[in-house]
Amino acid sequence: MLGELQMAWRLAKGYRLRPWASPYLRWRIETWSGLHAEDITREQFFSFCWKHRQELRRYLRWAARQGC
Repeated sequence: MLGELQMAWRLAKGYRLRPWASPYLRWRIETWSGLHAEDITREQFFSFCWKHRQELRRYLRWAARQGC
């Protein structure tokens, strides 16, 4: 769990107080879900994170193991 939190912290660098504005996180959501990155709102971001929380945890666990 700690590795997942560290990875999420690292991925939100520069946008930690508003992760929905992160170009990287928007791009990841766009490639994963098909939502257009520039159109993602705060509500859509948190809705997406809640609906896909298991997949996101799995991704963060994988990324932490890869050392990304």
